[in-house]
Amino acid sequence: MEISPEECHVAAMIKKAVILAGGLGTRLMEETEVRPKPMVEIGGKPILWHIMKMYHRHGVREFIICLGYKGYTIKEYFANYYLHMTDVTFSVADNIATMHHSKAESWKVTLVDTGPDTMTGGRLRRVRDYLGNDPFCLTYGDAVSSVDIASLIRFHTEHGRLATVTAVRPPARFGALDIVDHVVHGFCEKPAGDNQWINGGFFVLSPSVVDYIDNDSTIWEREPLEKLAQNNQLMAFQHDGFWQPMDTLRDKRVLEELWAAGNPPWQK
Repeated sequence: MEISPEECHVAAMIKKAVILAGGLGTRLMEETEVRPKPMVEIGGKPILWHIMKMYHRHGVREFIICLGYKGYTIKEYFANYYLHMTDVTFSVADNIATMHHSKAESWKVTLVDTGPDTMTGGRLRRVRDYLGNDPFCLTYGDAVSSVDIASLIRFHTEHGRLATVTAVRPPARFGALDIVDHVVHGFCEKPAGDNQWINGGFFVLSPSVVDYIDNDSTIWEREPLEKLAQNNQLMAFQHDGFWQPMDTLRDKRVLEELWAAGNPPWQK
């Protein structure tokens, strides 16, 4: 799906997306023993690539990727990305490579080693120098969605507060957000029953939210978000459409099946 010129103008207000890609992915150890979870493939492409393509379709094409566990594999992937996405002729005797018909996207990708044991908030704090002074997007490197990122960005720029979280309705195994008129008032850990709003990632943030993060051990989803909610600075963009994390092998199979069926919902 290509966005309209008006939506592209809105998205252009947000130039960067930060992707948290440093966790261990312990619930997907069948895949993550040899690579970080964002590099686990769906349809032959890392889920990280699928997430970046989501932003790309909405005009966000600068990425800051927070590395940790086996981060070198992500560096190697992007170091060779142009070659992987291009037809190439090798003249072996002359050691000359001629590139043809490049399919590489117009992305600017900054890869930052944020430490093997750093928590989610600490990872964001460690990339502070790369954020600049403008609002930016933030998401996790293990979930895809049909969320309208251009509308999410517009919502954030119009309400004028420091942070926006995309709220989704997944199974009840997740904790819930207490939302009244789009304002997040608190959190509830793993409530009983379905149909609760939870943190689905896909944030839009002011750089000043980093001031809410104390150190490497700070978990973004706890003290920083809780303090932002207490200060009336956290708004919720409520998304009723498709959202799917890749926490387990079963989740991976669901995404693979959707991809194999053609026109997966996160590409719409």
